[in-house]
Amino acid sequence: MKFTPGPLLAEINNPSDLKKLQKHELVQLSQELRQYIIDIVSVNGGHFSASLGVVELTVALHYVMNTPEDQLVWDVGHQAYGHKILTGRKDNFHTNRKYGGLSGFPKRSESEYDTFGVGHSSTSISAALGMAIASRLNGDTKKQHVAVIGDGAMTAGLPFEALQHAGVDNSNLLIILNDNNMSIDPNVGGLREYLTDITTSKTYNKMRDDVWKIMGKLPFGETQQKLASKVDSAVKGIISKSSNLFESLGVRYFGPVDGHNVTALVDMIEGLNEIQGPKLLHIITKKGKGYDIAEVDQTTWHAPGLFDKVTGERKKVVFDTLQAPKYQDVFGKTIIELAIKNKDIMGITPAMPSGCSLKYMMAEMPDRAIDVGICEQHSVTLSAGLATQGKRVFCNIYSSFMQRAYDQVVHDVAIQKLPVVLCLDRAGLVGDDGPTHHGAYDIPYMRCIPNMVVTAPMNEHELRNLMFTSQLPEQDMPFTIRYPRGQGVLPNWENEMEKIEIGKGRKLKEGSDIAILSFGHPGNFVTDAIEELGNDVSVAHYDMRFVKPLDEDILNEVGQKHTKVITIEDGTIVGGFGSACLEFFAANKYTPNVEMLGIPDRLVEHGKQPELWNECGYDKNAIVAKVREMVGADIMEKV
Repeated sequence: MKFTPGPLLAEINNPSDLKKLQKHELVQLSQELRQYIIDIVSVNGGHFSASLGVVELTVALHYVMNTPEDQLVWDVGHQAYGHKILTGRKDNFHTNRKYGGLSGFPKRSESEYDTFGVGHSSTSISAALGMAIASRLNGDTKKQHVAVIGDGAMTAGLPFEALQHAGVDNSNLLIILNDNNMSIDPNVGGLREYLTDITTSKTYNKMRDDVWKIMGKLPFGETQQKLASKVDSAVKGIISKSSNLFESLGVRYFGPVDGHNVTALVDMIEGLNEIQGPKLLHIITKKGKGYDIAEVDQTTWHAPGLFDKVTGERKKVVFDTLQAPKYQDVFGKTIIELAIKNKDIMGITPAMPSGCSLKYMMAEMPDRAIDVGICEQHSVTLSAGLATQGKRVFCNIYSSFMQRAYDQVVHDVAIQKLPVVLCLDRAGLVGDDGPTHHGAYDIPYMRCIPNMVVTAPMNEHELRNLMFTSQLPEQDMPFTIRYPRGQGVLPNWENEMEKIEIGKGRKLKEGSDIAILSFGHPGNFVTDAIEELGNDVSVAHYDMRFVKPLDEDILNEVGQKHTKVITIEDGTIVGGFGSACLEFFAANKYTPNVEMLGIPDRLVEHGKQPELWNECGYDKNAIVAKVREMVGADIMEKV
């Protein structure tokens, strides 16, 4: 499908083309850029509202800055679609997030304009400060370094660590705080209240505007800068009910200003370029700006999937197992069932109540379900603190985000042997978001921790049974449950929950030619592969359920009966489930021929999950091929 940009945008192939426009033409260009994003995302899918909210900022930055010489760092990257379109990728933008196409996030190997690879939030200030320090050490005081960070990303600890460093370093850094009161879900916490105080104080904003109008009539030299700083700080101190957080850290604060007035942003950024040292520009934007439905329902339209751009009707995705729920929804409904019966159960999530479906518990039991914001470390230690007082906490974090809280898992949960349940949503290959979001590494990094149980359900019933087991009084260990993004396999998923013996798998099928040991959801691929193989091969299938502790009875049985074994997992094969099985076989002097299927030892790019399972060689077809390869000679002998 061909997408036609507006007349001004059609002539923009890089920022040097953008600079040929008159400043007043930037208003029309912003409208065309916003429409181009709507046109393509409505048909191809992707992150939507965040990029619409920073269209004017994106245009202004590339108009004023000398990119890529000036360094522009986008936080997270959800907001960088306009940036990609203006920096030479307009004609290929229709491949965004598609298999083999453009990444959905800034990526250094994709463009020189992508100065830093981002996918997880809150890294922009640290990265841009590092670049700024390097420039200062190299004697370059003219180069600009810009970090664009959302107010949701500001709730994490890393930006504050970077701010306190920036405040005592005189490197040339501009932080742009994109304040729309949203991450994916509405923002929470004290920072939100603080920014609201700044942005809603009419008295403060009027006095600040009056001061800057007066200062604008003076020659803007060093003396005037110092005077403006003193006057502005005095206004802030008098009017605001609290001192300015950023100024107290040594970072000059400017704003708040309208983030959708592109010509005013150009003037503001040009002026800020003349001020050396660290400074922060606070802009107010509307997530989903320019698309009415997205402005109203910002959570849904963060990444709405495909939709009719005229009516706003979202197109439903039809799955093969139409009635089967998403794993995340099974978690969200099951925790409520458990919490009704167990008053000590609580749910914690770092800014993902919709993504992990804790939103259901937050609505039904608001005192027992907490969104702590983008604060993975805090969420784990908070859960540990609650556990010391007898609470049974289900701490739900995406697998790739749990990497941020690993120290807390070790020190605050495992060493103290606290029965926190760590639910790792989006474990395995997640699809379109690519390598920054793939949950590839949690099996190795969890199974090496003492006092840790590590499990993965093959289907919805198993997830519910594991959740039930994890909260029983006799279960006194840290407990990890990993499960994938997306659809399950059981339309009738609401089983009567049962206790599972810790460390016990299950034999799903007898077989004599080869044994397949599966861990988690890929066990369903094995079931389908066995069905396709039919009577050609006699395959034994074991759903192991636990990688720690391993079911030694099953492994002894396999080691004694089988000379050919396949392991399969939706995680890296380096140190993962297959490695655990090999370690057991080696320690017990078993010598089967073992083939490990899973995520290979390389970064896997983005694409639909089935495309990536196929690429990595552990979908149904890959299993069938591997079985036939391993037992081929034996089958020929039988024939």
